[in-house]
Amino acid sequence: MLIIRSLLFNITFALLTAIFSILVCLSRPFGYKASWFWAKGWTHSVLTSLRILCGIHIHIEGQEHLPKEPCVVMAKHQSALETIAMPMLIPPYVWILKRELFYIPLFGWALWILDAIAIRRGNPREAIKQVNTQGIQFLQQGKWVVIFPEGTRSEVGTAGDYKPGGISLAQKASVGILPMAHNAGAYWSKHAFIKKPGTVTIRFLPFISAQDVQDSKRGELMTQLQQEIEQHSLELAQHSKR
Repeated sequence: MLIIRSLLFNITFALLTAIFSILVCLSRPFGYKASWFWAKGWTHSVLTSLRILCGIHIHIEGQEHLPKEPCVVMAKHQSALETIAMPMLIPPYVWILKRELFYIPLFGWALWILDAIAIRRGNPREAIKQVNTQGIQFLQQGKWVVIFPEGTRSEVGTAGDYKPGGISLAQKASVGILPMAHNAGAYWSKHAFIKKPGTVTIRFLPFISAQDVQDSKRGELMTQLQQEIEQHSLELAQHSKR
């Protein structure tokens, strides 16, 4: 039964992504807010389908930690689910993502329309420079910036190589950092076809103010963020097994 439900969801997901990607692109001449409206519509539609077809629910914790001003969000990366959910979690933002995603028909075009920061992984130094330059511009425009410090999805209970690009951007832009942990991989794991029923918990951790970011050494802050994000993600993953 899980196979059939997952198959139905995957078909629905593909159709919804194509439809809403077109709507995002067509609405761009009417302003960024118009495109963002359809991006959020995609999130709600996909998550509704995920709940109905696969029995996966979303629970959000720590919303009191969200600041009023734009910031850098540094999130655990385990699944496609946290990327799908992000538009309903925080104000309008831009992604930091690999440039190859722009080449996906319709969906990649929508990402480009929504001002994603697309980097080339083969040149880390150039990528950091690009993230800082474009990230500062977007933050000054009032948009948040979302980055997955591991760079790629990791299996539940494991940690990728955390990179300091998000901290570098926050320090140069004089903004704070909002860490985010979750257990999405326990229900929709990396490269998995089967979606397991249950409740995905997304947990925002205490906000690190712009002043605290400025006063911290980059390496020490990176270690602190990694420990906190991994600790909470592991705690949530263990809770999902009960």
